[in-house]
Amino acid sequence: MGVAASRVAGGDGATVVTSQKVREGRVDAYKRWQEKTNHVAEGFDGFEGAEVYPPGSGEENEWVAVFRFSRIDELTTWLDSGARRELLNEASPLFEGAPTQEVLAGGAAAPQEQEVVTAVISHSVRPGKESDFVRWQDKVLKVQEKHPGFMGSELFQPVEGIQDKWVVAFRFDTRDNLDDWLASADREKMLEEGRQYFSSYNVRKVGSAFSGWFRFGEGDEEGIPSNWKQTMSVVLALYPTVMVLNLTVGKVFADWGIPGYLGLFFSNVLSVSILTWVLMPLVNRALAFWLLPNGARPVRTNAAGALVVMVCWAIFLVIFGLTEG
Repeated sequence: MGVAASRVAGGDGATVVTSQKVREGRVDAYKRWQEKTNHVAEGFDGFEGAEVYPPGSGEENEWVAVFRFSRIDELTTWLDSGARRELLNEASPLFEGAPTQEVLAGGAAAPQEQEVVTAVISHSVRPGKESDFVRWQDKVLKVQEKHPGFMGSELFQPVEGIQDKWVVAFRFDTRDNLDDWLASADREKMLEEGRQYFSSYNVRKVGSAFSGWFRFGEGDEEGIPSNWKQTMSVVLALYPTVMVLNLTVGKVFADWGIPGYLGLFFSNVLSVSILTWVLMPLVNRALAFWLLPNGARPVRTNAAGALVVMVCWAIFLVIFGLTEG
Protein backbone atom coordinates (compact mmCIF):
# COMPACT_ATOMS: atom_id res chain seq x y z
CA MET A 1 0.00 0.00 0.00
CA GLY A 2 1.36 3.39 -0.99
CA VAL A 3 1.83 6.13 1.55
CA ALA A 4 -0.01 9.35 0.79
CA ALA A 5 1.22 12.53 2.40
CA SER A 6 0.57 16.22 1.84
CA ARG A 7 2.66 18.90 3.45
CA VAL A 8 0.07 21.70 3.24
CA ALA A 9 -3.68 21.87 3.21
CA GLY A 10 -5.20 21.09 -0.15
CA GLY A 11 -8.60 20.63 -1.73
CA ASP A 12 -11.88 22.38 -1.01
CA GLY A 13 -13.07 20.28 1.94
CA ALA A 14 -13.03 21.50 5.51
CA THR A 15 -13.18 19.39 8.67
CA VAL A 16 -13.48 20.20 12.35
CA VAL A 17 -12.41 17.64 14.96
CA THR A 18 -14.00 18.37 18.32
CA SER A 19 -12.93 16.63 21.51
CA GLN A 20 -15.06 16.73 24.65
CA LYS A 21 -14.58 14.98 27.99
CA VAL A 22 -18.01 13.76 29.09
CA ARG A 23 -18.84 13.70 32.81
CA GLU A 24 -19.26 10.36 34.52
CA GLY A 25 -22.82 9.09 34.20
CA ARG A 26 -23.78 11.56 31.46
CA VAL A 27 -22.86 9.50 28.41
CA ASP A 28 -26.46 8.72 27.42
CA ALA A 29 -27.42 12.38 27.67
CA TYR A 30 -24.36 13.30 25.62
CA LYS A 31 -25.31 10.83 22.88
CA ARG A 32 -28.78 12.35 22.65
CA TRP A 33 -27.29 15.84 22.49
CA GLN A 34 -24.75 14.80 19.85
CA GLU A 35 -27.49 13.27 17.71
CA LYS A 36 -29.42 16.55 17.97
CA THR A 37 -26.27 18.49 17.05
CA ASN A 38 -25.67 16.30 14.00
CA HIS A 39 -29.23 16.91 12.86
CA VAL A 40 -28.87 20.69 13.22
CA ALA A 41 -25.53 20.71 11.36
CA GLU A 42 -27.11 18.73 8.53
CA GLY A 43 -29.31 21.74 7.77
CA PHE A 44 -26.33 24.02 7.03
CA ASP A 45 -25.02 24.56 3.50
CA GLY A 46 -22.06 22.39 2.57
CA PHE A 47 -22.61 19.76 5.27
CA GLU A 48 -21.15 16.43 4.10
CA GLY A 49 -21.21 14.24 7.17
CA ALA A 50 -20.63 13.79 10.88
CA GLU A 51 -19.05 10.95 12.84
CA VAL A 52 -18.73 10.36 16.57
CA TYR A 53 -16.01 8.21 18.14
CA PRO A 54 -16.20 6.86 21.71
CA PRO A 55 -13.13 6.64 23.94
CA GLY A 56 -10.77 3.76 23.28
CA SER A 57 -10.00 1.06 25.81
CA GLY A 58 -8.04 2.42 28.76
CA GLU A 59 -8.54 6.04 27.72
CA GLU A 60 -10.30 8.81 29.58
CA ASN A 61 -13.98 9.45 28.86
CA GLU A 62 -13.11 11.75 25.96
CA TRP A 63 -15.41 11.62 22.92
CA VAL A 64 -14.42 12.89 19.50
CA ALA A 65 -16.87 14.32 16.95
CA VAL A 66 -15.84 15.00 13.35
CA PHE A 67 -17.82 17.30 11.04
CA ARG A 68 -16.95 17.72 7.36
CA PHE A 69 -18.17 20.53 5.08
CA SER A 70 -17.56 21.23 1.41
CA ARG A 71 -15.70 24.52 1.95
CA ILE A 72 -14.01 26.37 4.77
CA ASP A 73 -16.46 29.29 4.62
CA GLU A 74 -19.39 26.90 5.02
CA LEU A 75 -17.70 25.26 8.00
CA THR A 76 -17.02 28.70 9.49
CA THR A 77 -20.68 29.60 9.14
CA TRP A 78 -21.59 26.50 11.16
CA LEU A 79 -18.93 27.12 13.82
CA ASP A 80 -19.98 30.76 14.29
CA SER A 81 -23.72 30.14 14.12
CA GLY A 82 -26.14 31.00 16.88
CA ALA A 83 -27.60 27.50 16.60
CA ARG A 84 -24.25 25.92 17.49
CA ARG A 85 -23.67 28.35 20.37
CA GLU A 86 -27.06 27.43 21.80
CA LEU A 87 -26.21 23.73 21.52
CA LEU A 88 -22.89 24.23 23.30
CA ASN A 89 -24.56 26.20 26.09
CA GLU A 90 -27.17 23.48 26.43
CA ALA A 91 -24.51 20.77 26.74
CA SER A 92 -22.16 22.57 29.14
CA PRO A 93 -23.39 20.51 32.16
CA LEU A 94 -22.39 17.34 30.29
CA PHE A 95 -18.72 18.23 29.84
CA GLU A 96 -15.71 18.50 32.10
CA GLY A 97 -14.28 21.75 30.82
CA ALA A 98 -14.82 23.37 27.46
CA PRO A 99 -14.64 21.24 24.29
CA THR A 100 -11.54 21.71 22.15
CA GLN A 101 -11.39 21.67 18.39
CA GLU A 102 -9.01 21.54 15.45
CA VAL A 103 -10.02 22.86 12.03
CA LEU A 104 -8.51 21.12 9.00
CA ALA A 105 -8.82 23.19 5.83
CA GLY A 106 -8.61 20.89 2.81
CA GLY A 107 -7.19 17.41 2.97
CA ALA A 108 -8.65 14.09 1.93
CA ALA A 109 -10.99 11.91 3.97
CA ALA A 110 -9.77 8.43 4.90
CA PRO A 111 -10.95 5.76 2.43
CA GLN A 112 -14.16 4.31 3.80
CA GLU A 113 -13.40 0.75 2.77
CA GLN A 114 -10.27 0.65 4.90
CA GLU A 115 -10.19 -0.02 8.62
CA VAL A 116 -8.04 2.83 9.87
CA VAL A 117 -7.40 4.76 13.05
CA THR A 118 -6.25 8.36 12.94
CA ALA A 119 -4.36 10.62 15.32
CA VAL A 120 -4.96 14.36 15.14
CA ILE A 121 -2.22 16.41 16.80
CA SER A 122 -2.42 20.19 17.21
CA HIS A 123 0.74 22.21 17.78
CA SER A 124 1.28 25.71 19.13
CA VAL A 125 4.20 26.71 16.90
CA ARG A 126 6.63 29.29 18.23
CA PRO A 127 6.54 32.64 16.37
CA GLY A 128 9.05 32.76 13.55
CA LYS A 129 9.61 28.98 13.63
CA GLU A 130 6.96 28.04 11.08
CA SER A 131 9.37 27.04 8.30
CA ASP A 132 11.50 25.04 10.74
CA PHE A 133 8.37 23.31 12.01
CA VAL A 134 7.38 22.25 8.48
CA ARG A 135 10.88 20.88 7.81
CA TRP A 136 10.75 19.02 11.11
CA GLN A 137 7.40 17.49 10.14
CA ASP A 138 9.00 16.24 6.94
CA LYS A 139 11.62 14.45 9.05
CA VAL A 140 8.90 12.96 11.26
CA LEU A 141 7.11 11.64 8.16
CA LYS A 142 10.26 9.85 6.97
CA VAL A 143 10.54 8.12 10.36
CA GLN A 144 6.82 7.26 10.46
CA GLU A 145 6.99 5.58 7.07
CA LYS A 146 9.27 2.92 8.55
CA HIS A 147 6.81 1.94 11.29
CA PRO A 148 4.34 -0.95 10.78
CA GLY A 149 0.85 0.02 9.68
CA PHE A 150 1.55 3.63 8.72
CA MET A 151 -0.87 4.73 5.97
CA GLY A 152 -0.32 8.44 5.45
CA SER A 153 0.03 11.91 6.94
CA GLU A 154 -1.36 15.36 6.23
CA LEU A 155 -0.21 18.71 7.60
CA PHE A 156 -2.72 21.56 7.98
CA GLN A 157 -1.78 25.20 8.36
CA PRO A 158 -3.57 27.57 10.77
CA VAL A 159 -6.89 28.92 9.54
CA GLU A 160 -6.98 32.69 9.81
CA GLY A 161 -9.73 33.92 12.08
CA ILE A 162 -10.59 30.43 13.32
CA GLN A 163 -7.51 28.91 14.94
CA ASP A 164 -3.78 29.62 15.13
CA LYS A 165 -2.54 26.06 15.65
CA TRP A 166 -0.86 23.79 13.13
CA VAL A 167 -2.48 20.37 12.89
CA VAL A 168 -1.07 17.09 11.62
CA ALA A 169 -3.29 14.07 11.00
CA PHE A 170 -1.76 10.64 10.39
CA ARG A 171 -3.32 7.23 9.90
CA PHE A 172 -2.40 3.69 10.90
CA ASP A 173 -4.13 0.48 9.97
CA THR A 174 -4.81 -0.56 13.59
CA ARG A 175 -5.00 1.09 16.98
CA ASP A 176 -2.17 -1.14 18.25
CA ASN A 177 0.16 0.09 15.51
CA LEU A 178 -0.83 3.69 16.20
CA ASP A 179 -0.23 3.24 19.93
CA ASP A 180 3.14 1.60 19.21
CA TRP A 181 4.18 4.65 17.19
CA LEU A 182 2.95 7.11 19.82
CA ALA A 183 4.94 5.28 22.51
CA SER A 184 8.02 4.57 20.38
CA ALA A 185 11.54 5.74 21.11
CA ASP A 186 11.72 7.09 17.54
CA ARG A 187 8.80 9.43 18.17
CA GLU A 188 10.18 10.54 21.54
CA LYS A 189 13.46 11.41 19.86
CA MET A 190 11.63 13.45 17.22
CA LEU A 191 9.61 15.25 19.90
CA GLU A 192 12.79 16.24 21.71
CA GLU A 193 14.05 17.82 18.50
CA GLY A 194 10.71 19.45 17.69
CA ARG A 195 10.18 21.15 21.05
CA GLN A 196 12.39 24.01 19.89
CA TYR A 197 9.76 24.74 17.23
CA PHE A 198 6.51 24.34 19.21
CA SER A 199 5.55 25.18 22.77
CA SER A 200 2.78 22.60 23.28
CA TYR A 201 0.82 19.89 21.49
CA ASN A 202 -2.32 17.83 22.00
CA VAL A 203 -3.08 14.31 20.69
CA ARG A 204 -6.54 12.97 19.80
CA LYS A 205 -7.31 9.51 18.41
CA VAL A 206 -10.13 9.18 15.93
CA GLY A 207 -11.69 5.94 14.77
CA SER A 208 -11.00 2.27 15.40
CA ALA A 209 -10.62 -1.02 13.57
CA PHE A 210 -13.07 -3.92 13.48
CA SER A 211 -12.25 -6.71 15.91
CA GLY A 212 -14.01 -10.05 16.21
CA TRP A 213 -17.55 -10.29 14.90
CA PHE A 214 -19.06 -7.09 16.20
CA ARG A 215 -16.64 -5.19 18.46
CA PHE A 216 -15.83 -2.05 16.49
CA GLY A 217 -13.71 -0.60 19.33
CA GLU A 218 -11.71 -3.19 21.23
CA GLY A 219 -12.63 -3.30 24.91
CA ASP A 220 -15.29 -0.65 24.38
CA GLU A 221 -18.87 -1.67 25.03
CA GLU A 222 -20.07 1.50 23.35
CA GLY A 223 -18.69 0.05 20.10
CA ILE A 224 -21.09 -2.94 19.99
CA PRO A 225 -24.27 -2.88 17.86
CA SER A 226 -27.71 -3.42 19.36
CA ASN A 227 -28.74 -7.03 20.11
CA TRP A 228 -31.42 -7.02 17.39
CA LYS A 229 -28.87 -5.93 14.79
CA GLN A 230 -26.44 -8.62 15.92
CA THR A 231 -29.18 -11.24 15.64
CA MET A 232 -30.24 -10.17 12.16
CA SER A 233 -26.63 -10.05 10.95
CA VAL A 234 -25.72 -13.46 12.35
CA VAL A 235 -28.78 -15.03 10.74
CA LEU A 236 -27.83 -13.36 7.45
CA ALA A 237 -24.44 -15.10 7.48
CA LEU A 238 -25.39 -18.29 9.34
CA TYR A 239 -28.38 -19.45 7.28
CA PRO A 240 -26.62 -19.74 3.89
CA THR A 241 -23.55 -21.24 5.60
CA VAL A 242 -25.56 -24.01 7.24
CA MET A 243 -27.55 -24.67 4.07
CA VAL A 244 -24.46 -24.94 1.88
CA LEU A 245 -22.73 -27.23 4.39
CA ASN A 246 -25.84 -29.45 4.58
CA LEU A 247 -25.97 -29.72 0.79
CA THR A 248 -22.26 -30.51 0.45
CA VAL A 249 -20.38 -31.70 3.52
CA GLY A 250 -23.52 -33.16 5.09
CA LYS A 251 -24.08 -35.48 2.15
CA VAL A 252 -20.43 -36.54 2.22
CA PHE A 253 -20.67 -37.37 5.93
CA ALA A 254 -23.82 -39.42 5.26
CA ASP A 255 -22.17 -41.31 2.39
CA TRP A 256 -19.19 -42.10 4.63
CA GLY A 257 -21.47 -43.44 7.34
CA ILE A 258 -20.34 -40.89 9.95
CA PRO A 259 -22.74 -40.89 12.95
CA GLY A 260 -25.13 -37.93 13.08
CA TYR A 261 -23.83 -36.54 16.38
CA LEU A 262 -20.25 -36.54 15.04
CA GLY A 263 -21.21 -35.08 11.68
CA LEU A 264 -23.14 -32.29 13.44
CA PHE A 265 -20.06 -31.52 15.55
CA PHE A 266 -17.81 -31.22 12.49
CA SER A 267 -20.44 -29.11 10.71
CA ASN A 268 -20.64 -26.75 13.69
CA VAL A 269 -16.86 -26.37 13.74
CA LEU A 270 -16.87 -25.55 10.04
CA SER A 271 -19.79 -23.12 10.22
CA VAL A 272 -18.43 -21.19 13.21
CA SER A 273 -14.97 -21.00 11.63
CA ILE A 274 -16.42 -19.72 8.35
CA LEU A 275 -18.51 -17.13 10.17
CA THR A 276 -15.68 -15.90 12.39
CA TRP A 277 -12.91 -15.58 9.82
CA VAL A 278 -14.75 -15.13 6.53
CA LEU A 279 -18.40 -14.12 6.52
CA MET A 280 -18.87 -11.95 9.63
CA PRO A 281 -15.95 -9.64 8.75
CA LEU A 282 -17.57 -9.21 5.32
CA VAL A 283 -20.98 -8.56 6.88
CA ASN A 284 -19.45 -6.07 9.33
CA ARG A 285 -17.78 -4.23 6.48
CA ALA A 286 -20.86 -4.19 4.23
CA LEU A 287 -23.29 -3.17 7.01
CA ALA A 288 -21.01 -0.87 9.02
CA PHE A 289 -23.21 2.10 8.10
CA TRP A 290 -26.12 0.35 9.85
CA LEU A 291 -24.49 -1.63 12.69
CA LEU A 292 -22.99 1.52 14.22
CA PRO A 293 -24.50 4.55 12.48
CA ASN A 294 -22.60 7.79 13.11
CA GLY A 295 -24.50 9.97 10.67
CA ALA A 296 -27.15 12.57 11.30
CA ARG A 297 -30.16 10.34 10.40
CA PRO A 298 -29.95 7.20 12.58
CA VAL A 299 -33.68 6.32 12.29
CA ARG A 300 -33.56 6.33 8.49
CA THR A 301 -30.27 4.43 8.54
CA ASN A 302 -31.65 1.78 10.92
CA ALA A 303 -34.71 1.25 8.73
CA ALA A 304 -32.66 1.07 5.53
CA GLY A 305 -30.19 -1.42 7.00
CA ALA A 306 -32.92 -3.67 8.38
CA LEU A 307 -34.66 -3.63 4.99
CA VAL A 308 -31.43 -4.62 3.22
CA VAL A 309 -30.95 -7.58 5.58
CA MET A 310 -34.54 -8.77 5.17
CA VAL A 311 -34.28 -8.56 1.37
CA CYS A 312 -31.13 -10.71 1.55
CA TRP A 313 -33.01 -13.20 3.75
CA ALA A 314 -35.77 -13.41 1.16
CA ILE A 315 -33.27 -13.97 -1.66
CA PHE A 316 -31.59 -16.82 0.22
CA LEU A 317 -34.97 -18.42 0.98
CA VAL A 318 -35.89 -18.35 -2.69
CA ILE A 319 -32.51 -19.72 -3.79
CA PHE A 320 -32.44 -22.62 -1.35
CA GLY A 321 -36.14 -23.27 -1.86
CA LEU A 322 -35.48 -23.80 -5.56
CA THR A 323 -32.47 -25.96 -4.73
CA GLU A 324 -34.50 -28.33 -2.57
CA GLY A 325 -37.37 -28.28 -5.02
